[in-house]
Amino acid sequence: GLRFSDIKALCRKQIVKTDLGYHLEFTQQKTGKFERQPISEQAFKLLNLPEGSNENDLVFDGLKYSAYNNKFLAQWIGAAGITKNITFHNFRHTFATLQLHYGTDIYTVSKLLGHKSLKTTQIYTKVLDQAKQEAVNKIKLDLNDEEL
Repeated sequence: GLRFSDIKALCRKQIVKTDLGYHLEFTQQKTGKFERQPISEQAFKLLNLPEGSNENDLVFDGLKYSAYNNKFLAQWIGAAGITKNITFHNFRHTFATLQLHYGTDIYTVSKLLGHKSLKTTQIYTKVLDQAKQEAVNKIKLDLNDEEL
C-alpha cells in the first residue's frame, strides 16, 4: 500500500524486526510524516535482501517510474491474463480494496495507507458497495408477476 515515492526511497535500515514482526520505518515523501508500517513475513522474504547488505542501500536500487518500466509492468500483467490498463499506483488501490474486502476495518486501512483523513480512505468503500450490489443482482428468481 505504499506510494511509489516511498518505495523508491526505501533503505535497508528502514526495515526493522521487532517482537511483532517486520516493520518499515520511514518518513512519507508526500506528507513528511513519520510512519511505522508493518509488513508480512512473506513480504519480507520476497524482498530477498542479501546478507550483510549496507544499511543505507536502497531496497529497490534503480527503480524508476517511467514509460519504459511501465512497459514491463504491462507485459507482466498481460502474461497474467489481465487486459485492463494498470499503472504502479493501481497496486495501492488494490491493496486498500483487498484489505476492506477481507474485513480489515476502514480506520486500520487508512493508517496503513498513511492517509491524514478517513474521508480519503472512504473512496475505497464505494468499490465494495458496487461489488455488493452486483452480487445481490446475480440472484434472480423465476416468479410470476402475480407473485410480486
